[in-house]
Parts: sequence; C-alpha cells; structure tokens
Amino acid sequence: QVQLVESGGGLVQPGGSLRLSCAASGFIFSSYDMSWVRQAPGKGLEWVSFIYGDVSNTYYADSVKGRFTISGDNGRKMAYLEMTNLKPEDTSVCYCAADNGMGPGRVGRRPIEYAYWGQGTQVTVST
Repeated sequence: QVQLVESGGGLVQPGGSLRLSCAASGFIFSSYDMSWVRQAPGKGLEWVSFIYGDVSNTYYADSVKGRFTISGDNGRKMAYLEMTNLKPEDTSVCYCAADNGMGPGRVGRRPIEYAYWGQGTQVTVST
C-alpha cells in the first residue's frame, strides 16, 4: 500500500525558512517521480517542484525558483522541500505527490498526473 506522510510545516515569519519532509512507504521509491504541490486558502492546487525518481533532475515553479530546493533520499525513502525567504503568499497546505506512470523524460507539472498523495502539512507565513 502506497503511503506518503508529510511533516515539517508550521508558523514562520516572512523571510524565514522551513524544511518539509515526505516519508514514503509501500513502493519502490526510486521508480516514482515526485512533486510538491500546495493549496493556498481559497485557491486551487499549485504545482511547486518536481524531482525524478532517480533524483537526477529537479524543476521549480517560477514563484519559488531560487527560494525552494527539492531533494530526495532513495535509501531512506524520503523527499524534502527546503523553503527559504518565505513570503506571506507561500501560506498554504503543502502536499507531496508521487506517480510512476509519466514516462521517461517527462516533467509532471499538473497535479492531476499524480495518483498518490499525502495528507498535507500546513505552512503559515505571518508576523
């Protein structure tokens, strides 16, 4: 049974940092591509960042490029999202999502492409 569990969210002041973690189980971690996806209050799902299962390449939405870093540890079956210089508009519920059906070389930027999701972790950026 595929399971994803996020942690690491919280309340932080503007300009602060957080590190989100995603613990995976029930599947071969290196065979699945993963993304972080967020949902701000009253808005739809927004793709944030993508990493290939072999952790060879990473991609970012323009809104977070230069501030966020995605990484993966295949041995520990963990994915991470390091978030720096956080802004109030980053306030959201953040989800990790995984799928193994996108095909080689494809970057999954659409939330609908992911079959497996965690429960989400709240990130609040406020004074």
